[in-house]
Amino acid sequence: MEISLTSWILATLAAFVIGMSKAGIKGIAVINVTFMALAFGAKESTGMVVPLLILADIFAVIYYNRHTQWSYVFKVLPWMVFGLVIGVFIGKDLPESLFRIGMAIIIIITVFMMYWWDRKKVKTVPTHWIFSGTIGTLAGITTMVGNLAGAFSNIYFLAMRLPKNHFIGTAAWLFLIVNVLKLPFHFFISEDHYLGIPDLEC
Repeated sequence: MEISLTSWILATLAAFVIGMSKAGIKGIAVINVTFMALAFGAKESTGMVVPLLILADIFAVIYYNRHTQWSYVFKVLPWMVFGLVIGVFIGKDLPESLFRIGMAIIIIITVFMMYWWDRKKVKTVPTHWIFSGTIGTLAGITTMVGNLAGAFSNIYFLAMRLPKNHFIGTAAWLFLIVNVLKLPFHFFISEDHYLGIPDLEC
């Protein structure tokens, strides 16, 4: 496939935004998803961006590893894995047009959620497993379908009142694990262009 100059520019900008988001500038991850979708299409871009995310996660883990709070990782990780499995079945046979609409809806919802949390006056720390279970499952679904789990994970860690460095270090390890787990699905669970994997039949 010939890649246009515009696609290269958008992909470069997306990679730059990924680096900034993993360095600690939260809430901008939806921009890289949008750039990649414009450059390569919604489904294709979802699979293509995963290696970039893993590379950025590795650098974030190396730098912020000492701040990681593993108890929060273990609390939400099983639910995210559960959400990944659901996301596989949701995205597998979804037509490209519906996939794009779904990504747009998720982006709007996540932006609204971040705005709502920022404006929320009473920010008590949720302790019930339903909160971590709901957020983790939604994060797993959205990260598998469109790499859009950022807002859900941000709300979870903000709700836990984690200091900035603990927030970044914990999120870095969580997403490194999740993105590595996503990789086999992007490679092997497909018959026709699911998440960027082309059909190999002649």
